[in-house]
Amino acid sequence: MLKFRPHMIGEIMTDPKGKDEILSVGAKTTIIKMAKEFVYGFDEKITSKYMTKGLDVEDQSIELLNSVLFSNYKKNETTLENDWLVGTPDLICDDGVVRDIKSSWSLTTFPCLSDLGKDKGYEWQGRAYMMLTNLDKFELCYCLVNTPENLIGYEDKALHQVDHINPELRVTRVFYERDLALEEKIKIKVEGARDFYQEIVKQISAEHTF
Repeated sequence: MLKFRPHMIGEIMTDPKGKDEILSVGAKTTIIKMAKEFVYGFDEKITSKYMTKGLDVEDQSIELLNSVLFSNYKKNETTLENDWLVGTPDLICDDGVVRDIKSSWSLTTFPCLSDLGKDKGYEWQGRAYMMLTNLDKFELCYCLVNTPENLIGYEDKALHQVDHINPELRVTRVFYERDLALEEKIKIKVEGARDFYQEIVKQISAEHTF
């Protein structure tokens, strides 16, 4: 049964133009891509220097968050799933909050205000994590730590070497409360996506039967 990872949920949550439809054109495009990968047996790995930094410095970002919150949070390694979703939240915390770490690329891209850090895709990701953990609060944590030298390239190093800046100025937090009505919307979208996915898989097979 097709289940969605939290980071992908935002791609199918946009509303369609027709009131009698479940999936938008963009959502269908995402699902067609997933069906193609399934039929042809491949998984396109999208990478970038921004994503590479996020993976490389995740531990440092968690340490930075801990230093600011006076906490001792550890990276969660347990994958959770329900009937619609499967995912591994970054931090499942004993204060009843599920947290996700976003390591900013540089001083230029770091959101210095919480309003600047609001992102619809990240919000849906957080709502998926709240469903998976059954927790009522999600916190999106933007952290700014040094960029590894090999990733900086020709950019100004001063925008990437940030350890001298007060730690409190290098963490921006965005909060979301659980909303059960939006979780019902996630369920409807995933179930609609499953039906469309199966249709596309069958259509690919039918169109390539000679």
